[in-house]
Amino acid sequence: MSQIAERVRSDIINAIKTDQLVLPTLPEVALKVREVADDPNADIDKLVGVIGGDAALSARIIRVANSPLLRASRAIEDLKTALMRLGISYTCNIATGLAMEQMFQATSDLVDMRMREVWSRSSEVAGISHVLCRHYTKKLRPDQATLAGLVHKIGVLPVLTYAEDHPFLLNDSLTLDKVIDELNAPLGDMILRAWGFPEELAHIPSQHIDFQRKVPKADYADVVTVAMLQSYAGSNSPLAQIDCSNVTAFERLGLDPDIQFSESEDLSADMEAAMSLLL
Repeated sequence: MSQIAERVRSDIINAIKTDQLVLPTLPEVALKVREVADDPNADIDKLVGVIGGDAALSARIIRVANSPLLRASRAIEDLKTALMRLGISYTCNIATGLAMEQMFQATSDLVDMRMREVWSRSSEVAGISHVLCRHYTKKLRPDQATLAGLVHKIGVLPVLTYAEDHPFLLNDSLTLDKVIDELNAPLGDMILRAWGFPEELAHIPSQHIDFQRKVPKADYADVVTVAMLQSYAGSNSPLAQIDCSNVTAFERLGLDPDIQFSESEDLSADMEAAMSLLL
């Protein structure tokens, strides 16, 4: 890492330790939704009360409930019926993910563009993760996999927030990319721990890029690893050059490392539907 990149890395870590750079917090509606998820006595009516105060989120939840992914025979037009179809856990994870989109915005045009690129990539990985989970796992939940995909690059946010206040970094995209590569994973883990995410999701930012990770059975990090590599397949990214035969996640998921989801008609349609949930 260059001296500039190392200095920036040190500045960001020190700024976080001294509370000069605050880690991002979940939007209020997402916090309330997750409180409902953690309440064993919560019911659909309580969740309706939380989500119903946000008209945009309510409309998107209803659209999720009507998604082709759920293979529903009857269209839903009201929030309560939508939540009854989805269930509390599914709704909470999807609502958390949808609410997170507002975090990926900035006042600087250059930073805003970067943040939207991160959200777009995260949405794509989340959609692929949803489909992967449905088709290739038995005990993992598609809604949880979707959220895992959405948060896998959450650590980019504080780096871009720092860059917004330090224009020299924005003008040096190579150094900015190096800092992001270096800090995204540890900062992401810090953020998810601060948000109180469950252990199975709290280390997704660091675990999904550990391609030789050894665990006894497939987990959400494996799903995100494969989804992320599929997302970059055919691109100019260095991640497109990874030899997937050396990536242990494929074996745990029972997948051929040479698989191309985009070439499968059934999977391709499902992925398009899954990604549309987040638009």
